[in-house]
Amino acid sequence: MEKLVIIPTYNEKENIVRILEAVFSQEKGFHVLVIDDGSPDGTADIVKGLFSVYPGQLFLEERKGKLGLGTAYIHGFKWAIARNYQFIFEMDADFSHNPKDLERLYKACKFDGADVAVGSRYVPGGSIENWPLDRHLYSRGGALYTRMITWMPVQDPTAGFVCYTKKVLETINFDSINFVGYAFQIEMKFAAWKLGFRIQEVPIVFIDRQVGVSKMSKGIIKEGVLGVLKIQWQSMFKNYRRRVNVNHRPPTEVRKPQLQAEEVG
Repeated sequence: MEKLVIIPTYNEKENIVRILEAVFSQEKGFHVLVIDDGSPDGTADIVKGLFSVYPGQLFLEERKGKLGLGTAYIHGFKWAIARNYQFIFEMDADFSHNPKDLERLYKACKFDGADVAVGSRYVPGGSIENWPLDRHLYSRGGALYTRMITWMPVQDPTAGFVCYTKKVLETINFDSINFVGYAFQIEMKFAAWKLGFRIQEVPIVFIDRQVGVSKMSKGIIKEGVLGVLKIQWQSMFKNYRRRVNVNHRPPTEVRKPQLQAEEVG
């Protein structure tokens, strides 16, 4: 009951069995919570069929309809806190995030003093494979734009491969998180940074999905552009802290990744 990987799904029947096998094959015991938003392709039924294969390790929460990535993760965060998980991970179902990197994110929080570990494409050792040029431009430009507007010292603020310690999620007031799409990832990191938590970026290789349909859209990009402005503006009036006091480290700068030879490749 230490490590929980939250995987939101919508029409991921081609990937869900393989991604679960990959996560559960890691040496350290990870539990997985799948949050399915009423996938018409039967993703939830496939997960249910695997309960007997991974007893006590695999869990499913079903929601009616597409309610947004952000609300799925917040649902999962609350579920994890209620069950006393200490390290809670965000992860995609499409293998754009390598399950082998879960252990590296875990070590950053467990042993290196990070409160939030971000699987980063834009620190030394990180990279992206199989993206067209326009996706590179949107992503790189969005990261630079976000840093310029928010001043948040995170090289990959839109990254969706993240490990949060329990104390971070216990401290953040989820009711103050406004965004449910692209900007959700930015706002969660921004809230953690504003609350003084230590963020460490861990270099990863991001691989574009090979199976299934990308969820990226013009609406998501628009939310990111306008959302960053709104996040910075509202931060002057908003308190991201819950009313319940939670002790944590004083504010510190983002830690730079300490690369090992094998990480650089």
